[in-house]
Amino acid sequence: MSFYDHWLRLDWSQLQRQIAASTTSDVERALQTSRPSVSDFAALISKAAEPYLAVMAERAQQLTRQRFGQGVSMYLPLYLTNLCANDCSYCGFSMSNKLKRKVLTEAEAIAECEVIRQMGYESLLLVTGEHESKGGMEYFRRMLPAVRPYAAYLMMEVQPLATAEYRELIGLGLDAVMVYQESYHQPTYAQHHLRGKKQDMRWRMETPDRLGEAGIDKMGLGALLGLADWRADSLMLAHHLSYLRKRYWKSRYSLSFPRLRPCTGGFSPTHPLTDRQLVQLICAWRLFDPELELSLSTRESASFRDAVIPLGITSVSAASSTQPGGYASPQRELEQFTIHDARPVQQVADAIRSRGLEVIWHEASNRVPIWPG
Repeated sequence: MSFYDHWLRLDWSQLQRQIAASTTSDVERALQTSRPSVSDFAALISKAAEPYLAVMAERAQQLTRQRFGQGVSMYLPLYLTNLCANDCSYCGFSMSNKLKRKVLTEAEAIAECEVIRQMGYESLLLVTGEHESKGGMEYFRRMLPAVRPYAAYLMMEVQPLATAEYRELIGLGLDAVMVYQESYHQPTYAQHHLRGKKQDMRWRMETPDRLGEAGIDKMGLGALLGLADWRADSLMLAHHLSYLRKRYWKSRYSLSFPRLRPCTGGFSPTHPLTDRQLVQLICAWRLFDPELELSLSTRESASFRDAVIPLGITSVSAASSTQPGGYASPQRELEQFTIHDARPVQQVADAIRSRGLEVIWHEASNRVPIWPG
């Protein structure tokens, strides 16, 4: 049995009604409890909770400092390839979009890592696209040994793999995997995933189960905010996280907030979030799960990130490039993947410190890193 079997018993429309029916009494009860339930989370993300945002923000900040201290971890994405064998309406890297494709060689990846090391980063997120023949296990078996010496903590955003393949990658030095369900609403999922293996919603939804079975240190979750009703997708995700925490309790969990933007190919989000709604969602997650790591990327603006980081964010990127080879040879970014906080690393770090927080460059790993000479 996997979460997919649990998901089949959840009714999307019923979850929407549950959120919409939330009252101020429900919100106040959720704010008063020390261990909020999934039902409490539904109240915290509802419209009824909007007048309580200041209270939620204060509580979220307190919980974050209690659990994570003053530290904010820094990581950087390293795009190994922009190849993709899927056709997704919302993604600039979709196979149907005409753009220059690139797959880094070992030497090119090492050149990227050398630049990244000079920037101060020790936590890397390898982004690989979803292309089995040119960006699959055979490629990973070459690239992870090349990149691993440069990372104290090594993460991947990678196509769904089998349990045995995840175990092999862990043996090659992988610490964490980020996988976004995109949406838990089946009609929306089918509407936006037009070709490729990503059409298999069940295979993707069961990915965290396979990661847990493989013994991954940390798995990153998320829904694409703006693809479907963001409140209902977030409530589905809360059900998913609750299931995973009970079943794979040895793993750690992180959550990202990828807010969709218009992209190459003509896509525009149909359920956009305002800044205020995103703040509410971030605070609701912190109140729901004080142990959960929360990440905010450079897709958000500098002013928004500076304001939100103290409330509950535990990891951020800075000076990111979303093109393969983009650190050694900077290039123009694709729309949707455009960097909205383009400040240099030191400027972001200084902004974090100015709020009384500490910048953490080194995340603890279960393995011993091998640093290049």
